[in-house]
Amino acid sequence: MVGLAVTEAWTQARTRLTRLFSRRSQNADTDDADTDDVEQLRSAIEQLAGSLQSGSTHDVGDSADQLRRRLRHSLRQGSETARELVDLLSHMGDMGDTGDMGSTSTSTSSSSSSSSSSSNSNSNSNSPISYHVPEALRRQGPPSQVPALRHHFINRSDELAVLDGQFDRDTDSSYVDVRVLAGPPGVGKSALAHYWAHSRRTRERFSDGRLYVDFAAAGADVTEAVGHCLRSLGVADALLPPSLGERTALFRDRTADLRVLLVLDDVSSPAQVRALIPNGPGSAVLATSTGKLGELTLDGARPLPLEPLTEAAGLLLLADRCGQERVAADPEAAERVVGLCAGLPVALQVAAARLVNEPRLTLDALATELTDDEGRLSALSVGGESPVAAVLDSAYRQLSADMAHGYRLLGWIPGPTFDAATAAAAVGRDLESAQVLLDVLEDMSLLELTEERRYRFHGLVRLHARDRARVEERFGTGLAVTERVLTHYLILTALADRSVRADRLRVAELRTVPAGRPDPFAAPNGPRPLDWLAAERANIMAVLRAADDPSLHAPGWQLAECFTVLFLHHRHLGDWQESLELGARYAAAAVAPAAEARLRSLLSRPLMDTGEHERAHRELTTALTCAEIADDPVLHASVLEFSGRYWDRFDPDRAVAAYRRSMELNAQGREPRGAAIAAFFLGRAQDARGDHDQAIGTLRRARADLLALPTPDHRMAARATAALGRALDNLGRTGEAVPTLREAARTLERLEGHAYEAEALLDLVAIAERPGADRSTLRDDLTRAITIHADMGSPLTESLRERLRRSAD
Repeated sequence: MVGLAVTEAWTQARTRLTRLFSRRSQNADTDDADTDDVEQLRSAIEQLAGSLQSGSTHDVGDSADQLRRRLRHSLRQGSETARELVDLLSHMGDMGDTGDMGSTSTSTSSSSSSSSSSSNSNSNSNSPISYHVPEALRRQGPPSQVPALRHHFINRSDELAVLDGQFDRDTDSSYVDVRVLAGPPGVGKSALAHYWAHSRRTRERFSDGRLYVDFAAAGADVTEAVGHCLRSLGVADALLPPSLGERTALFRDRTADLRVLLVLDDVSSPAQVRALIPNGPGSAVLATSTGKLGELTLDGARPLPLEPLTEAAGLLLLADRCGQERVAADPEAAERVVGLCAGLPVALQVAAARLVNEPRLTLDALATELTDDEGRLSALSVGGESPVAAVLDSAYRQLSADMAHGYRLLGWIPGPTFDAATAAAAVGRDLESAQVLLDVLEDMSLLELTEERRYRFHGLVRLHARDRARVEERFGTGLAVTERVLTHYLILTALADRSVRADRLRVAELRTVPAGRPDPFAAPNGPRPLDWLAAERANIMAVLRAADDPSLHAPGWQLAECFTVLFLHHRHLGDWQESLELGARYAAAAVAPAAEARLRSLLSRPLMDTGEHERAHRELTTALTCAEIADDPVLHASVLEFSGRYWDRFDPDRAVAAYRRSMELNAQGREPRGAAIAAFFLGRAQDARGDHDQAIGTLRRARADLLALPTPDHRMAARATAALGRALDNLGRTGEAVPTLREAARTLERLEGHAYEAEALLDLVAIAERPGADRSTLRDDLTRAITIHADMGSPLTESLRERLRRSAD
């Protein structure tokens, strides 16, 4: 439908659709049900037309999904209007990538910012590799990250009044309000937090931003959560401190003059909240948790227990989802259904979906069915039985055998969210079949479609799917699902890795990518590989954690090696360290010494950044032993380069020796890029040791070799140019140093290496500030450096501005 919507035929199509709806509405033989169907289909068409006017691809995709679901529902009910509409659309030419509307299937390319190509996973040679990147990973203005609700919010007036109560006090409050929404799974904690965060008064109150952390998706990593919030406030990756303490201090400093709201979902420990309490007076933290987090009361936090919905609120929710007329027709049965759902919104939504999708199912029949199930509830909630199990069992039995099998397998997908292609890999089907499964499960409220147009299970629904899978699937099926999903992510991550830099050293020789299949990241409208990796980071981490089985160790370490390309550019230190620790352990278990050497040497990088120097040394020592066993000169050279970077901090002579030996081994292995990079680091070490003459020669050779590569490495060559300029200045050859540094700064600006550009500019400023030096470019260079640091959220920005003010004296 999206393909049709964005063509010039849309105007003609709307005219023909209008005639169809007009004729069907005027048909005297049309019954009330079909009249309602006509109106709902007309509404879906008009919603799509409106989204086209807005120009938002996200809205277009959303509206197309709504129309597709409405058509599928109408076809199930035997709607003549829907059949006519499908026939009409089928003859209107280009149907885009969404496939045949009559079959109610779609590919992920109908989603915003997503597409599919013709690669595959091992599980199905006809299943294309697909990808999905959120429409906007970064927005302009204050951050607004709290997900919006996709359904009407019902009641909770008492709790909203408590949350709004802070507005009735002095708006210049000098403290930070911390509240904890506590309650059992499925009671609606997240929905209440999200709704309140999007209210008009809340938006006005927290004008400097509303930040959001989902600890269930983030793997409960507090350090990364603080890093995420700092990035959202404009701090660049290059400036993020490595430790939690340093990040927390910077977060408090950055929020000291801001009024922000932090919404923290699925908090499991008080430490997760304490690290994210901002310093700005009038700011607030709203956390949701299945526990009460009583320790936080010592920090001034106030608990807000969330009870199940009252009967009246439950009836409102049921009526909103399945229709007021249906509830009004049998209020007693509706009350019984609400009571059997125990006021839990997740149970009510699934029950309402049953009623919507099964018009012949009465409220009384549903209540009777749920009553019969009460004797076999599963313990899906914390501390006891949950009525959700009865509701889910009831909905589950309505699935066809094929759909039920798919539901069970999807429950085994590692990671918080997934797209249709990942689902296809998990269930071992083609993309269109997987999309039909997802549509059906979403219709029944067993799956949620997120704002980013991915799918996710509510935690209780995932537990139910896995519970049914353990009972009904053969032994080993869960492992097979994990293997297929792991292979899917391994293929895509390997392609993304190679798209960033094809000639980087890799141990894994992946033959799982079929020959002749196109690379989605090389497609004209494909995503930037680092954007895709960043969007999938939580899911890839979950897959790596799930790969702890002997049969998965080999692809597990391969995924860890490919995945490190993200962290070389975006420093999520916690995830980087964990992914490499898992990869090294898997490589050791698989007796793959070359892989173990590579992964342990890479592991030294995040360990050094977080100050774990002794452990970094141990990892490098083990890596050297493994490299010697592997007997690969290029790999050995790489490990020595990492060792040199360790010794740079403690023993310059050993660093120089390590870099020299790395150059020799790279030359022996005919690896010119590795030799050139080792030469770059050698030149810097020589300069730091005071051997400036030697450093100049080494750095000139490194720069020439980097530019002479079959695919020139302009970025590293520019860094070598900047290092050369510093060495020339250290030797007293400042007249040569200035144009060299200028060349480096200009090249790095063009290549968007702004952190390195700022370093070169500040070197030029320092030269210009010397007595008798040429100061003609000083203010321009310093202003540009200030702009870079300000854009990166650097704490040096103010001191640089003061330096600029002094330069005018």
